[in-house]
Amino acid sequence: MRIGSGAGFSGDRIEPAEDLLRRGALDDLVLECLAERTIALGQQRRLADPDTGYDRRLVARFSRLLPLARQGGVRIVTNMGAANPLAAGRVTRGLLGPSGTVAVVTGDDVLAGLDLDAPAVEDGLPLRAHGEVVSANAYLGADAIMPALRAGADVVLTGRVADPSLFLAPIAERLGWDLEDTAQAACGTLIGHLLECAGQLTGGYFADPGRHDVPGLAELGFPYAEVGPDGRASFHKLPGTGGELSRATVREQLLYEITDPAAYQTPDVVLDLREVTVDTRGPDVVQVAGAVGRTRPDQLKVSVGYRAGYRTEAGISYVGPNARRRAGLAADIVRTRLAGIRARLRVEVLGGGDEYRLRVAAASHDVALLEEVGFEVESLYTNGPAGGGGVRVHTGQVIGIVSTFVPRDRVHPAVTLMEADDAAAS
Repeated sequence: MRIGSGAGFSGDRIEPAEDLLRRGALDDLVLECLAERTIALGQQRRLADPDTGYDRRLVARFSRLLPLARQGGVRIVTNMGAANPLAAGRVTRGLLGPSGTVAVVTGDDVLAGLDLDAPAVEDGLPLRAHGEVVSANAYLGADAIMPALRAGADVVLTGRVADPSLFLAPIAERLGWDLEDTAQAACGTLIGHLLECAGQLTGGYFADPGRHDVPGLAELGFPYAEVGPDGRASFHKLPGTGGELSRATVREQLLYEITDPAAYQTPDVVLDLREVTVDTRGPDVVQVAGAVGRTRPDQLKVSVGYRAGYRTEAGISYVGPNARRRAGLAADIVRTRLAGIRARLRVEVLGGGDEYRLRVAAASHDVALLEEVGFEVESLYTNGPAGGGGVRVHTGQVIGIVSTFVPRDRVHPAVTLMEADDAAAS
């Protein structure tokens, strides 16, 4: 089977996914668009408006991709449901036209049953000690997605699912794999891990001019994998696209966000990467094999979002002769004026040549205090060095993220099917 990566985060480009749908001869396209903070911010939007909370670019992305996917018979799997998969499903169903089925996977939202006395992984403190908890989403695995795929859905929308699981599920469904077979689960998880960040596998986030020169980044092509029944996978990008798919880019992505290469824990399997081989098979063709798996964990990781106060960022620019020293004087003035302020404060001068910008950032639970920071930067117009301009001040709420674990049997995934004729069944 052939599976492509059409997005590696919520702000990713759409054109490479369109190209994969037109020329990639894919069976499945996966759009991985969800980060820990993304879903917490989505939960905030959903609290303000219950019809929101899904990925903000869902309509823009699907308006361009769904017609191509339907024309080519390509199934789409994505976590763009974010904090409100059901609302995302209703919107997507409307974009499908007169036929087609959307399957929505829910059950990752475990806030209602979260034990606030459970410790956070990061610091061991009880969750309630961090502040008001606004979101708690468990990382579901491929088993939560399989019923949606077996139901024949054209589009599968999820909330929080482990990134590799988005790929493992369609691979396993197409090839008839058993998710309880640790060898097969390990192969699919390895493939998913390599594809999950899209352009990172094909040279994005890899380029370093003079050390790692990558051609054509402005037209970066996204990767796809050809997967055999034995789990061997070859990774490719489309001819004529920019970027680089090489042993080096694959090895870098292989270790991306891996805490322990001998025991990378996912909801589907504990993955051991130590025996993995990466071999060049041709220009922009790399074969990967050798994943080893052990039985999946009994607990699921939960990403917990909490209100961590507010942050202000303010800045003013200085240009022309002596700009660096004028910006430095402005920084000294702000540090003096804000000495002793009860907020976490950072003052720095950025730039080069004849253009410099003073940047001041502060964080606190006291919004009024942060407003004073902004006022001090703004006052530099007439109370600071010559030639200051372009003041910008922004204050916003900060969502903090910590992690915890819950027993697997306390998380209950479900699938809702939405037909294009507005019928829905769970």
